[in-house]
Amino acid sequence: MNEITLTRMKQMKLYGMYGAFKTAIETGKTDNYSLDQFVSMIIDAEWDDKTNRRIERSIKNARFHYKASIENIIFDESRNIDKNKLFRLSECDFVSKYENVLITGSTGAGKSYLATALGYQACFQGFKVSYFNTTKLFSKLKIAKADGSYLKELAKIQKQNLVVIDDFGLQPLDSQNRIALLEIIEDRNNRGSMIVSSQVPVNGWYDIIGEKTIADAILDRLIHQAHRIELAGESMRKKRSLINIEND
Repeated sequence: MNEITLTRMKQMKLYGMYGAFKTAIETGKTDNYSLDQFVSMIIDAEWDDKTNRRIERSIKNARFHYKASIENIIFDESRNIDKNKLFRLSECDFVSKYENVLITGSTGAGKSYLATALGYQACFQGFKVSYFNTTKLFSKLKIAKADGSYLKELAKIQKQNLVVIDDFGLQPLDSQNRIALLEIIEDRNNRGSMIVSSQVPVNGWYDIIGEKTIADAILDRLIHQAHRIELAGESMRKKRSLINIEND
């Protein structure tokens, strides 16, 4: 009878229940539980399994460039990171409130890592997240314009609770890219959140966007109710390199 139950659990894709029930049978612990305790135990196992699968799926779909975590961030005074503020952001209430996070700092200061770490936190909280390198995003959208899938790509972005745009401002936007950025931001206004990282200070983004009218429209929507993190200090890549040399 247990074999039939296990088979049906697998067929119904109740993998958490299946694993917990199978382990309890193999270890002979089924008699250690009352009926309600046993039911609670296998339901908890199913809940945990489904939650973990959802998180794994969300992280995979986000297409992060690398792994990052809030726990591994170095809170050095010279970096100008408010620890309390960052931990509040890691709770991802800003995503629920459709607020943005703007992260600026010099090359190697840890902007991409911090943006990615907050993206991971959003996945853990059950939000749909997409990560984009700015240059690759605009190249992808230009190709989509040419093959007729542009609106479809915009619709995919619009469905995300959080969009991470990394390395914004490495080069000025042309007319097609600034229109694409405006459409992305308009679609997300009061419907989704963004994290934007850039080595250019926010007050220099007007020049990057170019066209004043469009720049005003973009920045008005992007900066309104945005949390700003302005990283300082020397390159974290350089620091890690020196640490690795010392450990060799």
